[in-house]
Amino acid sequence: MKEKTCFFTGHRILPKEEIPTLQKRLETEVEALILQGVYRFEAGGALGFDTLAAKTVLKWKKKYPFVRLILILPCKDQCKKWRQKDIETYLDIKQQADEVVYIAENYFDGCMMERNRRMVDDSGYCIYYQTKKWGGTAATLRYAASKALILIPLCLDNHPTSI
Repeated sequence: MKEKTCFFTGHRILPKEEIPTLQKRLETEVEALILQGVYRFEAGGALGFDTLAAKTVLKWKKKYPFVRLILILPCKDQCKKWRQKDIETYLDIKQQADEVVYIAENYFDGCMMERNRRMVDDSGYCIYYQTKKWGGTAATLRYAASKALILIPLCLDNHPTSI
């Protein structure tokens, strides 16, 4: 199943001016994978890149109904400190997802890392947006590289790829 599965990783904060370009690149890369036979897409449900990626998969599901969005969430209370608008978007994505998996009932130190490792272990591909060499995205990419996943960067010209 790994060869049919792609996950997403990226930053929670996205510069507003970069979102349209990032969205177009996501759409292009996701459709290219679908046309290669990848149909399972896993997202971690976080703000920023995860949300953009999940929305992209849901968009392509309209054209390719066999596509599946699986949310791998760190805990059931992930969004409890979020703004209401972000919670509404999160709940809408959850409702449209084909499957929702929780790593834990409640937040604990390490549940996000466990979620990220689960997505790496499930997948053969990773589409990512990384602008820093530290943090959760960087750690997830290092783990994905160690597992020989095919890594697909969505870095913009002003943010060179850095694993």
